[in-house]
Parts: sequence; structure tokens; C-alpha cells
Amino acid sequence: MTQKRLKHKEILDRLLIKNRLIIINEDTFEELFSFKLNIMSVFVSVSLSAIFLIAITTFIIAFTPLREFIPGYSSSKLKRDATELALKSDSLTLALKKNEAYIKSIQKVLSGQLEYAKFNKDSILAVTDDVPPTANLAASKTELALRNQVAKEEKRDSKKQILKRK
Repeated sequence: MTQKRLKHKEILDRLLIKNRLIIINEDTFEELFSFKLNIMSVFVSVSLSAIFLIAITTFIIAFTPLREFIPGYSSSKLKRDATELALKSDSLTLALKKNEAYIKSIQKVLSGQLEYAKFNKDSILAVTDDVPPTANLAASKTELALRNQVAKEEKRDSKKQILKRK
């Protein structure tokens, strides 16, 4: 156990030994500047510089148009155009269904399969309208029980807080 401690202490001492870095002009041997460093401070400063560089790079890529050059990312204009085209295609399909129903009804009238008095453009279009199913938004029994339980707990907690204040 003591040898482990000695080894750790030796490593820590090596990390904290002060060294001097001197920059000298080779022609005149003039000292331009010098630093007192230790291995630990160099390691910490290099690590912080790397983290800062990674953060800045990530920020630049994430919040500038540079992200469009990365494979897999699409431009915001392309996404906007795709949504507009999807909406237009949906409305065009709906209009196409209505037109097909109208044409079929006219064909029935022209072939004599349908009486003229029953033919009405509004009734034909009403057949093609897709009505979304209504959702049941009423609370279930378990949800009502949970609501009651939460309300009781809130009342109990508020009473405890009032008693603590007094």
C-alpha cells in the first residue's frame, strides 16, 4: 500500500515540477520571452483549448448555413418547399376525387341509370367529403380516480403548509 502511495506521490510531483520555456533569438542569443510551466498546467490549458475549439466548431456548424454541406442535413428552404408540395398534393388529390365522383354521376345520368330529378351536384360532392371520425374525449374511470387522488393530496399538502406557517 505504501509503495502505491509513493508511486502516486512521485507522479504528482513530476506533474507539478516547474520548468522554464525560453525563446531565444539564435543570432544574438537575446531572450525574447520565457515561461514557467509545469506539465499539469500545460495539460489543463491544452484540454481547455480543445474543448473550446470543439464548442466553437459545433456552434458554427449548428447555427449557420454551413450545416447544409454536411451529408444528411437538408436546407431549410428544401424542407419548406417539401411541406408546401405535400399540402398541394393533398388538396389536388381531394379535388381529383371530387371531379371523378362528379364525372361518374354525369355518366350515370347520360346512360340513363339515374333519374334526372335525383341528380344534384351538391349531393355528389357531399358523398366524396371525408369526414374525420370523432374522438371520444371523455375521461375514463381510471383518469377520474387519478384526478380525485391528486386533488386529495394537494388539499393535504396545502393544509400542511398552512400549519407550518402558523
